[in-house]
Amino acid sequence: MRFLFLGTGTSAGVPAIGCDCPVCTSTDPRDQRLRTAAALRWTDRAGSPRTVLLDAGPDLRLQSLRARLDRCDAVLFTHNHVDHTFGLDEVRRFNAVMHAPIDIYADPHTMDHLRRVYKHIFDRDNNVNDSFVATLIPHLIDPHSPIDLHGLRFTPIPLLHGKLPVLGFRIEPQHPDANGSLFPLAYCTDVSGIPPQSWPLLRGLRTLVLDALRHRHHPTHLSLAQAVGIAHQVGAPRTYFVHMAHDLPHAQTNRDLPEGMALAHDGLELAND
Repeated sequence: MRFLFLGTGTSAGVPAIGCDCPVCTSTDPRDQRLRTAAALRWTDRAGSPRTVLLDAGPDLRLQSLRARLDRCDAVLFTHNHVDHTFGLDEVRRFNAVMHAPIDIYADPHTMDHLRRVYKHIFDRDNNVNDSFVATLIPHLIDPHSPIDLHGLRFTPIPLLHGKLPVLGFRIEPQHPDANGSLFPLAYCTDVSGIPPQSWPLLRGLRTLVLDALRHRHHPTHLSLAQAVGIAHQVGAPRTYFVHMAHDLPHAQTNRDLPEGMALAHDGLELAND
């Protein structure tokens, strides 16, 4: 099993348009951040390759090419914002390669957004031309209710993104003997607060992926200091921060972080040894 960071940047991406700050002009490739998204790749017990995407942002085409993704079995959405949903149209190429539909999972608020924005996909019969669009199978999901996909279990974690309820995912094999060093893993992007009822889903983690926008306070994201504090409370052996703005230079920030914590970077791949 592999967990791949497809993108680790905030909604504007890094470099940001029109910015000449030290991070946006850095020659360190780890300071170049596409919009935050991730993928899990594994071989199921029947020997079939599987890929599940966590969000589908506007950089999905480039992310898929860079990671050499050649299939998509499902997409799980954390919430409805543009930087996490505006790449859904790109999955039609996976339909063409796999000759199969793709399951998508979202809460009702996010699914309503997807149906509105992608009317040409969900209401295909009313298109003027029968053009090349994605073939999707939508599924509504509820917090705390597990989703089992090809041997992996995804349990939605209720989180707060400012005033907006969003989802993270606790991810682990359905078979405990396959946990390894990576799982259980919690993927929690775009977070400003964790409701009390969500903390049990953050217990016993081996890996935590957590929002850490910048040093300064933000009303809808964790600051780096807040994220470090939550990571200490969770106590996972390793924590990777995502959704960073151009305020956080990769190398310098990592030098100052506690042991077991680091900024993730685009293309970073974690193996379940």
